[in-house]
Amino acid sequence: MKFTTNLFGQILQVIPRHTFARLVHESRSEYGAKGFSSWDQLVAMLFCQFAQAKSLREISDGLAVTCGKLNHLGLRTAPAKSTLAYANAHRPHKLYQATFFNLLELCHRESPGKNEIFSGNSHHR
Repeated sequence: MKFTTNLFGQILQVIPRHTFARLVHESRSEYGAKGFSSWDQLVAMLFCQFAQAKSLREISDGLAVTCGKLNHLGLRTAPAKSTLAYANAHRPHKLYQATFFNLLELCHRESPGKNEIFSGNSHHR
């Protein structure tokens, strides 16, 4: 059987899952969580950005329809709007901030000198 993945799945593969799991543990972001993991929320938030979704309904419906089988993204099911709303209101943002800076550091190591846009050295008009 040939394995294929979509572009969104390939982007998610850039995020080191073991590092993300460590950050989840350190931030205690899943303390009291019931079934909706921090990874699920990250996937939903990234989908929101890439799809330019304007509402929780667009995120929920978009994940359910666009991505088809969600297991290749690490999700069991598309999250409900209420689940997204609760997680966004109660899960600490520090986990996702730490994830961003971890990815930024990875980008700097992999491609030194190519990431000026985030280092403050770029000259935007």
